[in-house]
Amino acid sequence: MPELAGTIADAFEARIREHEETWLSPVAVRSYETRGRVAEEEECGLRTPFQRDRDRIVHSKSFRRLKHKTQVFIDPKGDHYRTRLTHTLETAGISRTVARALRLNEDLTEAIALGHDLGHPPFGHTGEEVLDEVVFERYGRRFRHNEQSLRVVDVLEKEGRGLNLTEEVRDGILKHTGAGDPATLEGKIVRLVDRVAYINHDIDDAVRYGLLSEDDLPREEIAILGPTGSARIDRLVHDIVDASAGIDDIRQSAGVGEAMLSLRAFMFERVYLGPQAEPEHVRAREVVRRIFDHLVERGDPVDEVVDYVAGMTDRFALDYADSL
Repeated sequence: MPELAGTIADAFEARIREHEETWLSPVAVRSYETRGRVAEEEECGLRTPFQRDRDRIVHSKSFRRLKHKTQVFIDPKGDHYRTRLTHTLETAGISRTVARALRLNEDLTEAIALGHDLGHPPFGHTGEEVLDEVVFERYGRRFRHNEQSLRVVDVLEKEGRGLNLTEEVRDGILKHTGAGDPATLEGKIVRLVDRVAYINHDIDDAVRYGLLSEDDLPREEIAILGPTGSARIDRLVHDIVDASAGIDDIRQSAGVGEAMLSLRAFMFERVYLGPQAEPEHVRAREVVRRIFDHLVERGDPVDEVVDYVAGMTDRFALDYADSL
């Protein structure tokens, strides 16, 4: 068996290169033409560089903590609500579907999607907002979860050694939101699909929680996108693929793109920042501020405070605040 494994490993890179030249679009990133890692290292004989990045992310502590971080509802008691982890997995699955249909690099797309929210703090949108506020009030700095996600993979994981990911994955993680477009089409897929995933699964959770009913959803947008979450995702994915085929960009058609943005605005107004969720928001704000102020007044350096708070799960943050 060792001889067979060695023979397969010796031919692996050549087979992948041949397959990608035959299958991938001319605008796709080739697995062995990566811009490299910050620290050079010997590559694996049975995984491409992007497959290794995916595995490093999945085996990281920050990835495992996503299972107890809020997507919409704080430390939800029901078994069927999404968490930051399930959002990440849904984003990765949809992104791979788009990448395959467009003949782009699925492994690169998947690695970016799996790592994009590693730096997200507890308590979802509210947690990020209040952490940004307290950091700005005290130090004149900003907190952005995409920047923290890059810091996690570059610096914080593996006791400060980082994961040493490829440049393409690092770029996609950093630019999945905020200013600037990703350098690769694979990264652009994740940037767009991130919204496709969370808008639709958050509607499902909001209905389950009782914040919305199906009749509350805006009729014009639903007529364009579909009556159910699965129908909307299917419509959005087909539209992305059709609008992006044969060009060097990832885009949506005007009508579908506008309907999705309008549905997103509705969710911010009614769910993410809506009055019905205000008690949850107040609790999250109080917890993050109490912990942050305690750690700063204790004398901890600001970078360590931000890293510690951003890395907390909902449950850990609630328990920590109660102990103060």
